[in-house]
Amino acid sequence: MIGVNKVILIGNLGKNPDVVAFPQDRNDEASNLVKKASFPLATTEYRRNRDGERIEQTEWHNVVCWRTLAEIAEKILRKGTQIYVEGKLQTRSWEDKDGNKRYITEVVADNFTVLGNRPRPEESSNHEPDPLSAILNNDTAPLGDLPF
Repeated sequence: MIGVNKVILIGNLGKNPDVVAFPQDRNDEASNLVKKASFPLATTEYRRNRDGERIEQTEWHNVVCWRTLAEIAEKILRKGTQIYVEGKLQTRSWEDKDGNKRYITEVVADNFTVLGNRPRPEESSNHEPDPLSAILNNDTAPLGDLPF
């Protein structure tokens, strides 16, 4: 029987992506680097308790992007940005410095879509330009017919 490992999340970035570059081959040439971007994503659900009070429940997810998706994440994602993520769950383990076996479950992203930027009150006076508009400008070639 075939299994399905599919995750779909909509949430807000908890911080800017951490980006690390790894050598793809044995040599350390810059052209052979593979990028990994990781960031926490908060998903929030609301419900009412028996007394009718609104309860907020936030879950934090560790999201990892590789290669081209990591490069895009590095350029356009910022803390507070709301995104839609599709991917799969992956658990890995390692030994910490004390010799204890540790585990982490991550969402390995296949793709993401930026849904919006949520300006923070402390950033309203010091607003940065939209990073996507810095990449796409009037000189950008048209994308043509997209399949969606």
